Amino acid sequence: MASKSTDVPTYSQIACVGAGLSAVALGATLQRWYGLEDIQFFERHPTSGGTWYINSYPGDRGSALSHFSIQTNILVGCGCDVPSALYSFSFAPNPNWTKLMPSNKEIKEYIDDVVDTYNLLPKMSFETEVVRTVWREDANRWLLYLRELKTGREYTHEWQILFAATGQLVEPRPCEIPGASDFRGSIFHSARWDHSVDLNGKNVVVIGNGCTAAQIVPALANSGQVKSLTQIVRTKHWIFPAPNFTYPKVLQWIFRYVPLAMRLHRLHIFLVAENDFRLFPMTKGAARLREKRRKQVEKYMREASPRKYHDLLIPDFDVGCKRRIFDPGYLESLHQDNVLLTDAKTERITEEGIETDKGFIPADVIVLATGFQTNKFIPYMDVVGRNGETVSKHWGRYGGPAAYNCSALNGFPNFFILLGPNAATGHTSAMMAAENSINYALRILKPVLDGDASSVEVTAKAEHDYAYWVQDALSKRVWNAGCVSWYLNDQKWNSMSYPWTQGHYWWRSLFPTWSDWTIKCLGQELRAQNALKVRTSLAVLSFTKTPLFRGETNQSHFFMPLLHVDTVVDAIVDTLDSGLSRTIFLPGIFSLLAGLTGRLVA
Repeated sequence: MASKSTDVPTYSQIACVGAGLSAVALGATLQRWYGLEDIQFFERHPTSGGTWYINSYPGDRGSALSHFSIQTNILVGCGCDVPSALYSFSFAPNPNWTKLMPSNKEIKEYIDDVVDTYNLLPKMSFETEVVRTVWREDANRWLLYLRELKTGREYTHEWQILFAATGQLVEPRPCEIPGASDFRGSIFHSARWDHSVDLNGKNVVVIGNGCTAAQIVPALANSGQVKSLTQIVRTKHWIFPAPNFTYPKVLQWIFRYVPLAMRLHRLHIFLVAENDFRLFPMTKGAARLREKRRKQVEKYMREASPRKYHDLLIPDFDVGCKRRIFDPGYLESLHQDNVLLTDAKTERITEEGIETDKGFIPADVIVLATGFQTNKFIPYMDVVGRNGETVSKHWGRYGGPAAYNCSALNGFPNFFILLGPNAATGHTSAMMAAENSINYALRILKPVLDGDASSVEVTAKAEHDYAYWVQDALSKRVWNAGCVSWYLNDQKWNSMSYPWTQGHYWWRSLFPTWSDWTIKCLGQELRAQNALKVRTSLAVLSFTKTPLFRGETNQSHFFMPLLHVDTVVDAIVDTLDSGLSRTIFLPGIFSLLAGLTGRLVA
């Protein structure tokens, strides 16, 4: 039984649930933009890192493999499928990446470095769970109910502003196969890898064949430990050749001492990634591109994998319908004699293995690479807004989770979700999406952070219109082309994908539409479009204080209907002069211009 603290609730300005990548970026950006350090992070796990702490399945760097006549070093085991220069914060470039595609270990080290640089560790409470959080209308504050997981102690704390950075690839999908509790061997999810289990001489079964399984299978197959490795395939995926390579020492030196070179490298990768968005619209031009890419990838898959498995591996749906997999040596590992691929349907787990519709598979260890609960966003705590409405009840009015500009909900003042519904894109880095959502939230929160307002809240109409605007755009993308994907829930509602480029999201986040927000200021609620005096004073205050990308002049969007080209140019010059966010600004402008010309966004 948990003990309850009798301490009187204390007050702080900002709370963040989670201590992963988005949370770390939030803490750093608060310091960079506003010099604010009054923030506390609450993390259920023993350390920071989020996804990159949770997912620790084994792996190392494999040997050089060949595809399309290109020799590359293949990443085997837990790693990232986004280039390292882009899978990093724009404000913290890392010249020390050893590979184009970083490993779990390197990413965790990078996160720890950023945490140390901004002294965030003292602000993090680990092994602490936020059980419930309630909006107090009378005080314009959030009341958090917290529990220390080690001691069971429960206590409360009040905050003015609340961020949810609970992640997407953290909560494993539960095992729904009957008989799992009867199994005498070891059974665990890939995101809860049991490192105490000895795999030497064991019959291992991996259930699933998505991105995670594609890394686990070659790692185990090449380990020389397992007696046999059986993979149960549930769906098909397009598996691309992995463009991985080792950074030469001389290039690392250049990145370290010529920062512009590192930024240009990041920009180049960003543009290449954004260019892939051309595959996604349901247009004739995009269909031709998808067919061309399909032929290339299918050729690679047929050449790299055993002929006997072609029917199990090669999809019959469009490239882009599901998230692509970069091959970490997976297809080549299927040639090994002790590796078996099967599409048998699992019926029951017994004491000794798995019963399927094609016979019995003996097993000593079962690895569940069955994915995550990706459509919940705030899976392990109750968030209660105005009038006692919970977030889950709020989302019940739609076909699934939705949020204004991927981050805000009506009825939940001063509350923002980082990497929230529809924020991420499958073709580029989630890190940029996280920065976009953080920068947007801090621009909106500026009146509160400056002490000019007690709360900000998106209007109900703006949230509703945005949610269905996004779903309408998604209906015209290849993700709705009929394949089985974790992008869609049972109601075919896509709460995972952003239907445009990240450059588009950056631009929307740069200029908030203030008429979509209610600002509670000086004891009374003011709709932005009906409060010209307040809007004007905030905008003037912003323009006279700091540069645009510090988030402090973006109240300029009060005047967006009146903006002319010269005003935009002045803002751009001011931004470049500030020296901040160049690695986001330049790609965003490119993306915007390309989109306007129809070259990038169809």
